[in-house]
Amino acid sequence: MKPIILASASPRRKDLLKQIGINFEIDPSNYQEEKHLNLEPNELAKYLSLQKAKNVAIRHKKSIIIAADTFVAFEGKIVNKPNSKEEARERLKKMSGRPHSVITGFTIIDTETNKMVSKSVETKVYFKNISLEEINSYVNSKEPMDKAGGYAIQGLGGILIDKIEGDYYNVVGLPLAVLVEELKNFGIKVL
Repeated sequence: MKPIILASASPRRKDLLKQIGINFEIDPSNYQEEKHLNLEPNELAKYLSLQKAKNVAIRHKKSIIIAADTFVAFEGKIVNKPNSKEEARERLKKMSGRPHSVITGFTIIDTETNKMVSKSVETKVYFKNISLEEINSYVNSKEPMDKAGGYAIQGLGGILIDKIEGDYYNVVGLPLAVLVEELKNFGIKVL
């Protein structure tokens, strides 16, 4: 079996792959993301994951590389990680009571055969109406600061959500069902 390399330092992606029993090594990509590119969000997610995968693939011969990029799209714009508590607070106020999309692009590359696939998965997330007190408490928890969109569905941020349409794990950082289906095409079976 070829080594599987996760081209990400994300603890959430690491936990998700462990959860489904995949043995892998971590080699984070040092690709500098270009979120300003004039691409539709789903295309941008695929493009960024592909660049991350290629960046790591050159260091690993005869391996399977998995790379991903997750971001939030709200009102047609990509929402990055907040840079300050104030930015997190303002973002949560705007998103309160409204839906947004979480988009994850992932790429798998077999460095021996050059076989490659890039896909994107979109999950719609509906925030409940969040009070100012709840927003302030959540921001003070510091959880929003390193998360796409300024919240973590798998953490305290889960209580901000009314419902989702789509893959929960996609919101965490890897769409497990679609990823596992694609891994089968690379000779990797989970079940």
